[in-house]
Amino acid sequence: MKQKNKDILKVCFFGIYDPTYARNRVLIQGFQENGYEVVHCHVNPREHKALLKFVILIREYFRVREKFDYVIVAFPGHTIVWLARILFGGRIIFDAFVSLYNSNIEDRKLYSGMSLCGLWDWFLDWHSMRLSSVVLFDTNTHIEYVAKKFSLPVEKFRRVLVGTTEDIFYPIKIKNESSKFIVHFHGSLIPLQGLPYIIGAAKILAHEQNILLRIIGGGEEYENAKNIIKQLDIKNIELLKPVPLNEIAKYLHDADVALGIFGDTIKAELVIPNKVYEAIACGIPVVTADTRAMRELFVDGKSILLCKKSSAESIATAVLELYKDRALR
Repeated sequence: MKQKNKDILKVCFFGIYDPTYARNRVLIQGFQENGYEVVHCHVNPREHKALLKFVILIREYFRVREKFDYVIVAFPGHTIVWLARILFGGRIIFDAFVSLYNSNIEDRKLYSGMSLCGLWDWFLDWHSMRLSSVVLFDTNTHIEYVAKKFSLPVEKFRRVLVGTTEDIFYPIKIKNESSKFIVHFHGSLIPLQGLPYIIGAAKILAHEQNILLRIIGGGEEYENAKNIIKQLDIKNIELLKPVPLNEIAKYLHDADVALGIFGDTIKAELVIPNKVYEAIACGIPVVTADTRAMRELFVDGKSILLCKKSSAESIATAVLELYKDRALR
């Protein structure tokens, strides 16, 4: 029987997370590439509902119980941190990634902040971050927001950029040639994305017959987007349902320009989304809204093209600039 090397560093990913979700996939692969043995202690909440998922998770803990260098409560983990604290003690790293209050109340406006659901979201945010020794978010702007919002010391937080995995997203030497200049967008169609402004930009660019806007995604605004496109009789938009991750990479390889986020919400100011990293990893020029978070990492006109938030005209102008200027692309 092969003996384990006691010097190997070990990290435990704990919770109700999906290992294939972009954020988790990047973190897991990052630890592996840096020499860590990754141990998974998780359950699928779609298979085990309500209290049962906690029971199964405790059983999984006893299956893998050993000494770890790090224990990470993976996203989404707001409802699980308390259990990790009981099982593993105080040295818990919580990859919060998002604030439930910010996402559900301030961004998606699903319910009032003073409703029972709103107060519960606020409590889950505060309590899970307070119990953790270290909390991870994706940008410094995001960290400043949550530290102030929940009266927590900023020293508790660490920035871990979203990034992407290069085994799926990478540049190709020869682009798939198309007769159209393809402007690509993919993502969940929620307010953060600013979908109405993207559709508006396509309407403005309708006179440019060679430009095609391809939107891939599902979510709460999908049917609304479909209806708007039909009502405005916009011919230069291709609206597709969500596809697997490797298919997204193929669509990006076929694109000339990729779009980021444009919504006029607090969250849009705080994050750099997956789609931006994925497009840049594929060597595709990106147009996205000018925010503090974006400027943490990118330089306008050099590594990205920034435009005004919630402005169809500004998106259209940026796309047209890239369409006409191959050297800039």
